[in-house]
Amino acid sequence: MAIIITEECINCGACEPECPNNAIYEAGVEWAISDGTTVTGPYALLGGQTVDAQHKNGPISDEVYYIVPDKCTECTGFHEEPQCAAVCPVDCCVPDPDHVESEAVLLDRKERLHL
Repeated sequence: MAIIITEECINCGACEPECPNNAIYEAGVEWAISDGTTVTGPYALLGGQTVDAQHKNGPISDEVYYIVPDKCTECTGFHEEPQCAAVCPVDCCVPDPDHVESEAVLLDRKERLHL
């Protein structure tokens, strides 16, 4: 399951540098699959849509930091626990009930993001 940042976020930014997939963005910032990864060319998103890895997508939130579900692996294959949640001073990085995924899916995503 991916992690989400709730509206309790105080925009401190502690989570952003901890993400090994560069899946965390400041409010209002556009994102791309290629940001902080080695992916180039076409990339299949969770919904089945294929995008160019360099394509800039609109921000998921204009209010608080946000996590891109297509890039979140819950730190599987990197750390024992999601690092964003470990460093968050207000505990607003929580499991996303809309993106429940198995460890195998998360590990596959990790491999696809870090060729």
